[in-house]
Parts: sequence; C-alpha cells; structure tokens
Amino acid sequence: MKKKKTARVPAKKAAARVPVAPPPPPKSPQAIDADFVRELANVLAETGLTEIEIERGDMRLRLARTAVSPVMAPAMHTHVVSSAPMPAPALAPPAPAAPAPAAASAPAADAASHPGAVPSPMVGTAYLSAEPGAPPFIKVGDTVTANQTLMVVEAMKTFNPIPAPRAGKIIAILVADAQPVEYGEPLVIIE
Repeated sequence: MKKKKTARVPAKKAAARVPVAPPPPPKSPQAIDADFVRELANVLAETGLTEIEIERGDMRLRLARTAVSPVMAPAMHTHVVSSAPMPAPALAPPAPAAPAPAAASAPAADAASHPGAVPSPMVGTAYLSAEPGAPPFIKVGDTVTANQTLMVVEAMKTFNPIPAPRAGKIIAILVADAQPVEYGEPLVIIE
C-alpha cells in the first residue's frame, strides 16, 4: 500500500505579545473597566497594531482601530465595455516636468466649471489614441456624437473608453497623451 503524502502547511505567525497589566476584577459580571480599555487603546496607538483581543474567564474584549481617510471620494459606478484586448502602450521614459506658471491654474479652474467639460470618471492614465503611433480618437475642432469614444483611461491595466456624454464640437483637449489624471479632472470640453 502506498502512503498518501500530506501537504505541509506553514504555521501561522503568533500575534505580537505586548505586556498588559491584568484588568482589575469587575464590580459586576457585565462591568468593564474603562481605564483598562483606555490602556489597551494606548497600546494600539503605541505599537501600531490595528486590533487587540483579550479573554479572561468569561469576559472577552476586542478593540479594533480603523484608519479613516479625511476626504472620502464619492462612490462611483463605472460601466466598462471591452470588445477586444487593446495592446499596452510602449513604455517611454517620463518627460521632465516643467514648472507651471501660476496663471496656468486659472484656466484649469475655468475648465472644471465649464458646462461642456467632460470629467474623468476614475484615476488613471489618459491615452488619446488606441495605441502608440495610431491617430488620436479626437482632435480640437472635431464634431463628435453622443457615446463616441473621446479617449481611453487606463486603470489597473484595464483600458476604459471615455464616451462623449453628448454630441457637439471639441473646443479643447485638456490632457496630454499618457498623462496621469485624477477623478473628476476635466479631460475635454465639448460645445
């Protein structure tokens, strides 16, 4: 008879042991000492741990800390349509960034408030053509129809087409090819 080979499972790492004074006996079976909870919270802050769990007799106490971002991005629903895999653009060394003049921030603010601005629905990298060397999807002065692809934004290795929200004329393209874009950043202005 052949013996079955058993797979070796790596042992789980033990949680870091932090010396904590035992809690004083509770005044009633349901009472929890607030000073002990504060002491455990201080241990969380000092050690950088995110969770502590203590069990003493029939009392079990679990403290968990979560990081809260001061600015929460609004929830967004993105509809991704892909018909065929798109080749990844060739990697080029990044161009040195030139310092932008202070007056450049004013047109960006105007573009965001323009009624014809098309904002980026996600964070990613904007590409003006389907592949390097291919003609761009749009040019300034072009007339587009509703749902026509204006550009693609690559996010997490997925190329997401950015459709025109309405028909009109392209009066400005506000991003360069292979430029990183933020959520809500204006990409194009359609009139």
